[in-house]
Amino acid sequence: ICGVAFKCSAAPFHMWTPDVYEGAPTSTTAFFAAAPKFAAIAVFARLLYEPFASLTEDWRQIIIVISILSMTVGSFGALVQNNIKRLLAYSSIGNVGYALMALAAGPGAGAASLLFYMAVYVATTLGLFGAALLMRREGQGFDQVDDLAGLSQTRPWLASALTILLFSVAGVPPFAGFFGKWVVFKAAVDAQLTPLAVFGALASVVAAYYYQRIIKVMWFDSPKPAFDRSSLGAAFVVLIAAIAVAPGILFLGWLELAADLATRQF
Repeated sequence: ICGVAFKCSAAPFHMWTPDVYEGAPTSTTAFFAAAPKFAAIAVFARLLYEPFASLTEDWRQIIIVISILSMTVGSFGALVQNNIKRLLAYSSIGNVGYALMALAAGPGAGAASLLFYMAVYVATTLGLFGAALLMRREGQGFDQVDDLAGLSQTRPWLASALTILLFSVAGVPPFAGFFGKWVVFKAAVDAQLTPLAVFGALASVVAAYYYQRIIKVMWFDSPKPAFDRSSLGAAFVVLIAAIAVAPGILFLGWLELAADLATRQF
């Protein structure tokens, strides 16, 4: 559990994450914030639901503690960040906390909600880091929250896409992130983990502040010079991710069904 928790940036094994997210090239950070994290969570599920299935009541308490710590560190750690990549690092730690809540719910509904949540998380993360790749002026990269000031006036399409992605990761309906958290909370409640679900809801309220702070900077602050002409590849990723998470009600249907089918072995 300690080894895999380190791999997926769960607290208290998260210390490397903000520094690595900030120091690595943005394209590299986007990759290991999505694919390896999804893989690590999948390994977590396979490890606990199969060889240690008979010890569920023993490892569940550990996962609950790690989940609470991750949501706490992620929510409060991001509040004081001005660097976009460090903020997204703490956001990812918090999101791992929600994934671990689904993991703690156990096989069945817990496994399906875990897969559902991680699918939404990966789409949103790729979109957010794609937007970070577009923050360039005269060939120089920028990564501070204040560098997004007035983006709605200089790059309205990018501001709109970012707003959708931020609302989704914050869990605001009707975006896909809301339904991702909904199925996780429901699985936790069904597994008699109601206090954990309540804690997760409160952590979501704290996290919503720093997401809305970015939205406020983009839409209400005085504009800074426009970013360079968009890279077609990064712009495509941002738009596809925003389109994917915008009609969130669709995810509650086919994606939930796919997650159920994929986790029936548990």
